[in-house]
Amino acid sequence: MQRYLLSIIFLPIYLLLSVSLFAAEKSPIQLASRFQDDIKVEQYFVSEKLDGVRGYWNGEHLLSRSGRKISVPDWFVADFPASKLDGELWIKRNDFESVSALSRSQRVDNPLWRQVKFMIFDMPEHKGEFSQRVQDMAQIASHSKYINMIPQQSFSTHEALYQELNRVIALKAEGLMLHKKSALYKVGRSQDIVKLKPRYDAEATVIAYNEGKGKYSGLLGSLTVEMPDGKQFKIGSGFSDHQRANPPAIGSIITYQYLGLTKNGIPRFAHFLRLRNE
Repeated sequence: MQRYLLSIIFLPIYLLLSVSLFAAEKSPIQLASRFQDDIKVEQYFVSEKLDGVRGYWNGEHLLSRSGRKISVPDWFVADFPASKLDGELWIKRNDFESVSALSRSQRVDNPLWRQVKFMIFDMPEHKGEFSQRVQDMAQIASHSKYINMIPQQSFSTHEALYQELNRVIALKAEGLMLHKKSALYKVGRSQDIVKLKPRYDAEATVIAYNEGKGKYSGLLGSLTVEMPDGKQFKIGSGFSDHQRANPPAIGSIITYQYLGLTKNGIPRFAHFLRLRNE
């Protein structure tokens, strides 16, 4: 009887806890689409894609992408504005694990918080175009030691864009984000903001060898490969000298990386990665 009564007493408490656990809704944020080669680069602002933890400042609390409240020191957010901000908690390039662990911890006294910046890239409730939001974000960032705006640049050609991509990748960055200058903030997946990352992997079948020139005369210059959809193209980079002297067998399947697709669906700047069975 006592066990039965205890169950009745604690059941409402259990239900209340269950409701509170599932009450949090995902943060109303904008999500990027994948880069397409026919994009008009001059219509976009370009920024580095940071490998941080997505944060949504709702005017009172910092929330994760899933809507979970992130425990932060009071001094960290003391000068944050009442307006909503979208950004990333970030320490430095190639240090995602540190900031990820910190954002999941309840320890607001962790000294690592002194190294964190809230790198903002948008204002969710701002009614203006992104170009106007960039100006206003710069003003907001000037009022807090722990808010920085991710720098935004403009490029007029795809060649200049890919040069910038190569530059940030050499610094161990993730890639680039392109945000249409005239775009309004839209919750959910948007074609107005796209990500350009170099590490797209795919597979193709080796169908022919092409002899090299100069120091690669008599060796492999490039492979002609065929994609699963039947499209063919050449891969001439990514091979070691040993692989150029002993190329993958005709009919073998290789894995390669590329930076995007041309209008005809051919991988851009493809380079050899490995045999599939390696």
